[in-house]
Amino acid sequence: MSKSNSPIRILVADDHPVVQAGLTSMLNSNDGIEVVGSASSGTEALKILEQKRPDILLLDLRMPGMNGIETLTAMQKMNTTTRAIVLTSFETDENIYRAVRAGAQGYLLKDAPQEQMLEAIVSVHAGKRFIPKEIAARLADRMMRSNLTARELEILEMLAKGLTNKQIGCALTISENTVRNHLKCVMGKLDVSDRTEAVAVAIQQGILQIRD
Repeated sequence: MSKSNSPIRILVADDHPVVQAGLTSMLNSNDGIEVVGSASSGTEALKILEQKRPDILLLDLRMPGMNGIETLTAMQKMNTTTRAIVLTSFETDENIYRAVRAGAQGYLLKDAPQEQMLEAIVSVHAGKRFIPKEIAARLADRMMRSNLTARELEILEMLAKGLTNKQIGCALTISENTVRNHLKCVMGKLDVSDRTEAVAVAIQQGILQIRD
């Protein structure tokens, strides 16, 4: 599978032991691939990455402690040639965008066919990006929208909690008119027509996280 005689060396980072074991077994059964380690957190993955210098990191987004996005960000500050493929069951538009912005060269869902996973590994190892068409279309749509500023996101979060413009203004020590102007910008960036739709779209796209 690898262009050279050396196998593609892979580190698997996932906090579910069954997923770790399944991926390791499946990948090791392919000629040209060698799983050199597994990690159950971002912190552990970075330590193994420094020690073993794998070619590819298969990275789950949702892990305890340091999550996948934070791990990718930390990798960018390291002197490493390891390339990352996000492998997750979690796929809001915002998470796809954040993962790619943080340095992921590939993005796959955990229910992807084995053939697609192997294709992604070979492509990313060769220096290419691998993002399936349906995910790439959503990423392109997300990248066309301007980022919400920290203040706009703060106001959107308060809006989701049911606060009025007056209550938001008091909490942030700004005028109601300033709040209205910020909300106008938010609705324009999210391409929605009212406050309720802004919150709904932000949750759907993963911009706002629903906390239990």
